[in-house]
Amino acid sequence: MSEAKWHDQARVMWDEKASFWHANSREMWDSGSRRTIIPFFEQQVPKGHSVLDLGCGDGYGSYKLWDKGYDVTGVDLSHEMISLCQSRLTEDMERLKFLQADMLHLPFEDQSFDSLMAINSLEWTEVPADAFKEIARVIKPGGYMVFGILGPTAGPRNHSYRRLYGEEVIFNTMMPWEFEKMIQEQGVEVVQTKGVYKQGVQNNHINQLSHELKQSLSFMWLFMLKK
Repeated sequence: MSEAKWHDQARVMWDEKASFWHANSREMWDSGSRRTIIPFFEQQVPKGHSVLDLGCGDGYGSYKLWDKGYDVTGVDLSHEMISLCQSRLTEDMERLKFLQADMLHLPFEDQSFDSLMAINSLEWTEVPADAFKEIARVIKPGGYMVFGILGPTAGPRNHSYRRLYGEEVIFNTMMPWEFEKMIQEQGVEVVQTKGVYKQGVQNNHINQLSHELKQSLSFMWLFMLKK
């Protein structure tokens, strides 16, 4: 499948799922699987930084970054998602904006942003290495990039199930350890990482495990990178 066809199908799918995502996103960011992402981001990224939120969905994560004092530009492939994002804006939100774009062809100059957040977005590209290079292009040297890569226990991986029947799918089965290997080959520094686990997994279950085994149990793995 060509990258253009892959991304066209991904856009159509997320347009169709926008309402469902919107109904659940606030809970995910406030108390669910994404609740630790903004605190993780804040550990390294200075307030006031310009941040590209790539794959921003309905914009609630972008809004939370803005509320913490960042200058945020949310980008998503889905037109419907961006429409939901625009509905969040009020006149006093001068440091928060949204636009529809494909991460393989970002409409920004080189080194346009101080930092990046990309949660469960790189998996929706056919060739993640190509997407990563384009993403890194628009981040300033020394800038932080926070990626969230779905782990083996994540439900959204069901989108790739039909590949077992030889059907074309539009979800990349990249695992956290594969992403980690890829970015190391790109010469990007890994500052810190953090596992996100399903409810029921306790710290005493995972503290004694190796890095690889922790990743193998994860719902999502967070990476803090420095360009």
